Amino acid sequence: MIRRPRSTAGRLCTAALLAGVLGGATVLAWPVQAVPARTTVTVGPSPKGLLWSADPHEGASEFSSVECPTNDFTTKTDTEKGLVWQAKQRANVERCEPVGPTVASGSTYYLGWSSKFHITDSTSRYIFQLKCSPSDGTANHPVVLEVNRGSIQLQSWTHQHTRIVLWSTKAVNDRWNDFALRISEDRKNGSIQFWFNGVPQKLSNGSFTFTGTTYDGTRDYLKWGLYHPAPETATQWLTTIKMGHTLADVTG
Repeated sequence: MIRRPRSTAGRLCTAALLAGVLGGATVLAWPVQAVPARTTVTVGPSPKGLLWSADPHEGASEFSSVECPTNDFTTKTDTEKGLVWQAKQRANVERCEPVGPTVASGSTYYLGWSSKFHITDSTSRYIFQLKCSPSDGTANHPVVLEVNRGSIQLQSWTHQHTRIVLWSTKAVNDRWNDFALRISEDRKNGSIQFWFNGVPQKLSNGSFTFTGTTYDGTRDYLKWGLYHPAPETATQWLTTIKMGHTLADVTG
């Protein structure tokens, strides 16, 4: 278990680390649920070289904001994983998503986490987004994991907002899966690599690496949870989310 220091010196040091690697992190305000104010996304020094992590033992302040109605983003004890995040998107609510770090064009990083979901309708749900600001006139969300009509899809969206399905597999409710991504940020020449349950996945271009849009607009940032309003309530559970320099950093 990774514990972050709470000293002022530790926060200054780790904020500088993230700013140097990712170009700084901006707090994203959201009015529906109060989260303790933070001027940056701060992370603690780690022997494994983590850039950032969100451990459910540390509370929602690990995220820069939570875009979710009050009390619908919480923690829960899972019989297999222990304490995990729980994002509940109630019927007809647009989203329930915690917001992670802002990332910079030109940066490269790895992400890793485990997830299970319970979705009973056929409406599309995004369970992970690399999101753009502004949304209009950009790729909007250059990298997406979507659950829709019985499948999980990894998608890339071009700077012209055209979807490219890179990978898919059968979606199974209430089953834990491990996800890992390597993302290099660029408007046209970014790259994506993907691991599912510890196995590198060959993408729809026949390669283990896809080159295309991974950054657009003026600010890009990371989101987990559930997005797209639907007629029925859906839930996603997440383990500690890790961001690091290497695959081993985020999957160990």
